[in-house]
Amino acid sequence: MSATHASTPTHDFSREEKRVIFASSLGTVFEWYDFYLYATLAPFFAALFFPKGNDTAALLSAFATYAAGFLVRPFGALVFGRVGDLVGRKYTFLVTIVVMGGATFLVGLLPTFETIGWAAPVLLVTLRLLQGLALGGEYGGAATYVAEHASPGKRGLDTSWIQTTATIGFFLALAVIGLCRVNLEAKDFTAWGWRIPFLASVVLLGISIYIRLKLEESPMFRRMKAEGKGSKAPLTESFLRYPNNKYVLLALLGATAGQGVVWYTGQFYALFFLSITLKLDYLTTYTLIGLSLLIGTPFFVLFGWLSDRIGRLKIILIGCLLAALTYFPLFQGLTHYVNPALESFQARNKVAVAATDSNFHLFVGPWSTFSDGDRARDYLTKQGLSFESRPAVEGKSVVTYVNDVAIDGWDEAKVSAALAAAGYPQGPADTSKIDYVMAELLLVIMVVYVAMVYGPIAAFLVELFPTRIRYTSMSLPYHIGNGWFGGMLPLTATAMVAATGDIYYGLWYPIVVALMTLVIGGLFLRETKDLDFHRSGD
Repeated sequence: MSATHASTPTHDFSREEKRVIFASSLGTVFEWYDFYLYATLAPFFAALFFPKGNDTAALLSAFATYAAGFLVRPFGALVFGRVGDLVGRKYTFLVTIVVMGGATFLVGLLPTFETIGWAAPVLLVTLRLLQGLALGGEYGGAATYVAEHASPGKRGLDTSWIQTTATIGFFLALAVIGLCRVNLEAKDFTAWGWRIPFLASVVLLGISIYIRLKLEESPMFRRMKAEGKGSKAPLTESFLRYPNNKYVLLALLGATAGQGVVWYTGQFYALFFLSITLKLDYLTTYTLIGLSLLIGTPFFVLFGWLSDRIGRLKIILIGCLLAALTYFPLFQGLTHYVNPALESFQARNKVAVAATDSNFHLFVGPWSTFSDGDRARDYLTKQGLSFESRPAVEGKSVVTYVNDVAIDGWDEAKVSAALAAAGYPQGPADTSKIDYVMAELLLVIMVVYVAMVYGPIAAFLVELFPTRIRYTSMSLPYHIGNGWFGGMLPLTATAMVAATGDIYYGLWYPIVVALMTLVIGGLFLRETKDLDFHRSGD
């Protein structure tokens, strides 16, 4: 690290800090809104942009496209991080918002699979890749820009406002989609209404461009360029020179990987678990998740402020530890309080699958083939049911058991009838049976974990790296941690559930990653809150 210990700066940034925080945060909210529209509608898109016939396969395809935008984010970090360190933060802001907004608008114009076949998901993936590239350059710029305006004693607080933008953008996406679905007939929303949130983003794009044009370049970047201290090869300095490359790796494994999985478990996986596994209707799901985001958002600022006083790293690692220890009871609690009939059925009945050929499907596409065992697992998983995996029965591709009833071969009608006869609760969760207070409390707890790991992370990352390569160095570990470890979570967890037959098994993914971060971060990273890069001369 190339910073020196903190001393009070001679410049008063308070008025400018407010303007910078507001302008940077508002533009970033819109960019997150654009990015998460697709994520929120991923289960819905499965019926529009992918072939019908296997619901879990279609859902996994939708999640794979969703994940594609995350997988490409580190490459966006490399491209735009380099531009940001060479040319400036403000210029890069403008480019990323135009790419993001344009790609989002075009999603609203895409023909569906029924119209143009496999060209539809190909075009959708292309636009998701453009979104991911843009977002890969956005976050590092926003965090760096705000941090370079902040005084050393307030970097955690000031950058925590940037940390709220992902959650607020997610909430805004939920609100717009919810309004469209409430005010449109289901068939109209399916036919054309889903396009409205994407097309409306062009208005946000115009506002965002206007805001970004009003911003001035970071004073630290201007001073660095004036003194001739800028980097001529930020990629080489960031990733091929010691000790900076060591801090990039440690930042990934000891901070952002755990932060990423906690973020996506507490918000997106909770959303999908409610709507898909627990079969809660979309309006109630959006309301519960949206309310948890509203209640939890102030905690991002609280933990950012607290990190200025007690340290960033310990708050992040404690959040990872709490999440790893409590995810199983939290999600089991959601089942108990949201769909008690499903929980009761599972407790009273024994469901099992004996198959000759069942595969672990992660990336699903035209190359994928599905056995009868896959179809049986797909169907039961879609019903929100855990099931036992048994050895194959000789001469039979699959046998599905519901208590003492055995269904030879794959026959959805017979399996459905056996479940109904055993008392399986058909249709959506009964909203009259939901304990809303307890369900909301569990969701808020998960958002508080998100705030603990996410609120201080921007300040922590910018303090790890020198000004001349800060944009590049912090962006890559952030976007691998969030884009790869976090963004792959819904896809990986869904595949793990289908493969094992346990609706909670997917939680092992975020738990293991969070514990890895706890160990590596605790052993190899050190606190950064008392570092002052305003006086470092880098």
